[in-house]
Amino acid sequence: MRIFAVNSRFNPCRLMITCNAKDALPSRSANAAIQRHLRGGWGDVCASDGRVNDDALKSGGRLLSVYHTQDDELFWTITESDRSATTVLLPSDY
Repeated sequence: MRIFAVNSRFNPCRLMITCNAKDALPSRSANAAIQRHLRGGWGDVCASDGRVNDDALKSGGRLLSVYHTQDDELFWTITESDRSATTVLLPSDY
C-alpha cells in the first residue's frame, strides 16, 4: 500500500494493516484514516492524548489516532516512535 498525504507532518515509513482490520474495515475508511493521521488529524482521541501526539511529532514518541467507520466500527492508526511503521488495527488486535 502506498499512500501520500498532502501536507503530511511525518513520514509513515512502512504502512501496514492487520488481517482483522483488513477484513472488517472498508478500504476507503482505512485510507482516509491514514491520510488524516499523516496530517496530524488524530481523530477521536481526548484533548490530552492529542497534545501527547503533537509533542511526539517533535520529540519522537508513538502516535495514536482513533477513528470510526460510517458504521461506527472503532479502529486505530499507530505510528511507532522510531517512525519505522504505521499500522491500521482494531483494538482487539493490540
